[in-house]
Amino acid sequence: MTTDRIEKKLLLRAPRKRVWRALSDSAEFGTWFGIEFDGPFAPGARLRGVIVPTTVNAEVGKAQKEFEGKQIEITIEQMEPERLFSFRWHPHAIEHGVDYSGEPTTLVAFTLEEVADGVMLTVTESGFDRIPLERRAKAFTANEQGWSMMVRVIEEYLVHAP
Repeated sequence: MTTDRIEKKLLLRAPRKRVWRALSDSAEFGTWFGIEFDGPFAPGARLRGVIVPTTVNAEVGKAQKEFEGKQIEITIEQMEPERLFSFRWHPHAIEHGVDYSGEPTTLVAFTLEEVADGVMLTVTESGFDRIPLERRAKAFTANEQGWSMMVRVIEEYLVHAP
């Protein structure tokens, strides 16, 4: 088992173009993920977002409720249409009053691959071994659980918002 990366795979039965839009459009991404961003996604863009619990999945929305209003920041790394979308962020940066800006970020990558039954979505978050030791395990565990939930949420989103 690795402590540096999380990887989740999910077969989505939706057109690749539709999956891409759910990932690469900041408003759509925010709807299923539960974050309202201050601008569009574009390579190199640094965006601020505020947690607004998702309405796609009631259980996940309820879990996000305690973090409602918390601000996050992401930097878009790559956008290769219908293939790769990636960004950097501070994982599990949820403590009020803590400045995470001096910490290394992790890289979140969404990779799309056309397969016989649909689109294989691979979500990878890497770079946890660079996170300060005092919060590394907690950040890894929280995001491991979080990505397990979020791949289900994007699947629900694509079914209900085609």
